[in-house]
Amino acid sequence: MSVSKPCIAVTPGEPAGIGPELIASLQGRFKQARLVIVADPMLLAERGVAASTFDAQHPPTDGQLEVLPVSLRTTAQPGVLNPANADYVLETLRVATNGCLNGSFAAMVTGPIHKGVINEAGQPFSGHTEFLAELTGATTPVMMLVADTLRVALVTTHLPLRDVANAITPTRLEQVIQVLHRDLQTRFGISHPRIAVAGLNPHAGESGHMGDEEMTIINPVLTRLRNAGMQLTGPLPADTLFTPKPLAQADAVLAMYHDQGLPVLKYAGFGHAVNITLGLPIIRTSVDHGTALDLAAKGQADPSSLNAAVEQAIHLCTVSG
Repeated sequence: MSVSKPCIAVTPGEPAGIGPELIASLQGRFKQARLVIVADPMLLAERGVAASTFDAQHPPTDGQLEVLPVSLRTTAQPGVLNPANADYVLETLRVATNGCLNGSFAAMVTGPIHKGVINEAGQPFSGHTEFLAELTGATTPVMMLVADTLRVALVTTHLPLRDVANAITPTRLEQVIQVLHRDLQTRFGISHPRIAVAGLNPHAGESGHMGDEEMTIINPVLTRLRNAGMQLTGPLPADTLFTPKPLAQADAVLAMYHDQGLPVLKYAGFGHAVNITLGLPIIRTSVDHGTALDLAAKGQADPSSLNAAVEQAIHLCTVSG
């Protein structure tokens, strides 16, 4: 596989959502890569996607999409979720992941899925991040979203808010920072990453008057890692961390929980932001939006985030070499 022309797997996600039709926007757009859509060929054709069958030994004409077939379990109706297709969605992820692990693909890009319908099908599922970590044997997957120069990573991901504080342990925090620091170096080519770390509580705990996690957990970990040579600032109050001056002094922000960091990032870049899973032995990027069932097959879906996710995957392949 040529480094200059990486082969990238793309999973469209929930078949009843907008993912399958967004694939059509990729046609002819990225001639510097081979894009292989891991999906049901008939579903793609119904949503206006033309693709040839994937042949690892015979690349197609530049920019032409290829399809690696995975069959739907039942017919997919736009806008109507069906638990019968939950295993189809998961199988596309398994095929793409295994292809990355065995070297068939240089990276994978994932479309939007619907967590609820997968759980309704009797398959416990909390999100791409955790599922891909299990498939690849990664112990500390880290979710990071990118919009232009703003990068926001999370210590905890899809947890109820009442469970967040208990999940932020010294071990968990240190592991996440280590992964973020290493991947900023290896995936993004930043030799000495500067990481701004948010506090958990309002005003970063106000010296213990609004919570003591900053004093008992976060600051001791940061001090230990600073002494090891990392450039870390914080814990900083989240309400002032996301302002121009602190952001200009950081290569990435580490937020403590999902809705502390991601609302700001999505406000700044929704529609062209990219979700990247750090800490995996493979490159994985994703869209920043959901399945948009109400827009499915109506020709109204915006492909900007999918295009940005593919572009980011190509870039990461180049940097990682």
